[in-house]
Amino acid sequence: MSSLGDLQNIIREKYNIEPSALDPNQSMREQGLDSLAVAEFLFEVEDRLGLTLPDEHQQIETLAGLAALIDRLRDKQVA
Repeated sequence: MSSLGDLQNIIREKYNIEPSALDPNQSMREQGLDSLAVAEFLFEVEDRLGLTLPDEHQQIETLAGLAALIDRLRDKQVA
């Protein structure tokens, strides 16, 4: 199961942006989230999902890429 839905729910609750308004494959910054908003979003993701994102998350620009990283982290936790 992809974490994309979880990320979209967090964005909807935190920024009042409907998931249908965001393209998961386009840069979050290009869609109106500035660097501070993205940083706050990532902290919120860690808190809500109980994860610590590795440094590689800094290269991830899209929700789809972030969801894939979170899915890999969750798979490691289960294994």
